[in-house]
Amino acid sequence: MASSPVATRRPPARSSRPAGRTGAKRPRSGTRPRSGTRRRRRSRSGLPRLGPAGWLLVAVGVLVVLAWSWHPPTGPAPGAAAWTSGCRVPGSDTTLTQEQYGNASTIARVAHDRQLPDRAVALALATAMQESRLRNLDYGDRDSLGLFQQRPSQGWGSPAQVQDPVYAAGKFYDHLVRIPDWQTGDFTLTADAVQRSAFPLAYGRWSTFAERWAPALRSGDVDCA
Repeated sequence: MASSPVATRRPPARSSRPAGRTGAKRPRSGTRPRSGTRRRRRSRSGLPRLGPAGWLLVAVGVLVVLAWSWHPPTGPAPGAAAWTSGCRVPGSDTTLTQEQYGNASTIARVAHDRQLPDRAVALALATAMQESRLRNLDYGDRDSLGLFQQRPSQGWGSPAQVQDPVYAAGKFYDHLVRIPDWQTGDFTLTADAVQRSAFPLAYGRWSTFAERWAPALRSGDVDCA
């Protein structure tokens, strides 16, 4: 009878985990334990992320700055230092350059020659101030030219004519006197009825300036330094 092989015992397997270590997981490198407060998320550029309301406020602020810088007011602000050059009238904060004053005088003289009242002069001054800052421009939107930015393609005259201040003022008055109630109607709407502007309410910002300068140009109560 064959004898059975002697059974041998295998040594117990050694654990690969070093002695003394527990089963707790190690924190990932580069991470910090969470605290009770949450940090505000930032974009890749490092700037805080804005929600829809935040971007709306930013857009409104940009538009306000652009609108203000597009047509800055002429002359010093109320309470500014005393003026040293240009032309002014009593009660007006607007100072005109010699070029502007010369064009304003021409606009007023054309109205006076036609026996038109100061209301007509004021409407023309406000319109020319808004359209060209009382300068006889040789450029403009599309084919607009001159003090009133009149367009030859719309029947206002030739390019040379609309850049003649006397002619341009006369064409403005030709259209103005055809408007019903132009002497008593709303200032801004009356001016726009002549110009047909894309910004019909823009002329009103110059109404105070124009209504103070119109009678001064008639009486000669203008001080130039």
